[in-house]
Amino acid sequence: MLTNKTNRHQGTALITGASEGIGSELAGIMAADGWDLAITARRGELLDRLADELTGRYAQRVEVIPADLARPEAPDEIFGRLSGKGITIEALVNNAGVGYYGEFIRQDLNRILDMISLNIGGLVRLSHIFQRDMVRRGRGRIMNVASLVSFTAMPLHAVYAATKAFTLSFSEAQARELRGTGVTVTALCPGFTRSGFYRAAGGEGRARSAFGLMSARSVARIGYRAMMKGRLIVIAGGSNKLMAFSTRLVPRRITGLGAFTIMKQLLRKAR
Repeated sequence: MLTNKTNRHQGTALITGASEGIGSELAGIMAADGWDLAITARRGELLDRLADELTGRYAQRVEVIPADLARPEAPDEIFGRLSGKGITIEALVNNAGVGYYGEFIRQDLNRILDMISLNIGGLVRLSHIFQRDMVRRGRGRIMNVASLVSFTAMPLHAVYAATKAFTLSFSEAQARELRGTGVTVTALCPGFTRSGFYRAAGGEGRARSAFGLMSARSVARIGYRAMMKGRLIVIAGGSNKLMAFSTRLVPRRITGLGAFTIMKQLLRKAR
């Protein structure tokens, strides 16, 4: 079982967006399976609490690095801090992300640009920095948390969905480039998940009432197992797999209309 303490040491994993939700659950699962951790998010107090819990339960080393990955300088600062302590990253989990609902022209532009900087910029910078070391050593694992919305355009969730489509496309391309290097790339595609993400986006209650939510731990388990097997794309949940598969069979104008209808229902429940 992944939740049992193991005597083997897997190396050190860097997990972004680790303060709650999928990132926090991944931290627990990986610590239980013998990983030391470097965890980062904006809220340092939540990271400290998680580090204390994991260190006490699993006796693994946990390095806490509060950082805002929407800042272009943050990835280099994280790398510098880890390098300064002699910490080598064997697994990189790009989980940090944020998303907002609503009509594009009614959203605050600065907020949108910060979302792009976090969801895309932070992921790309961290991948570029740590991937080079992994290739040089001839081993490493990368997990990029994409989304079910990676597979179709999402009116009223347009920019977020576009960032996740980038994440999926980038992951697929990187996996092909890295074949034969000993470094694997996994794209985890969750659907609606019970986590801090939907609270931040203002939609957890709406998503729960409309569709139900998978637990963050269930999604994290699926993603971790896929990463350890070196799988490229993993979609969490049977119904989500069906929805993703349907986008290959249905014309894009139809899937776009369906997505628009879903998003209108979610926003209507907020009023």
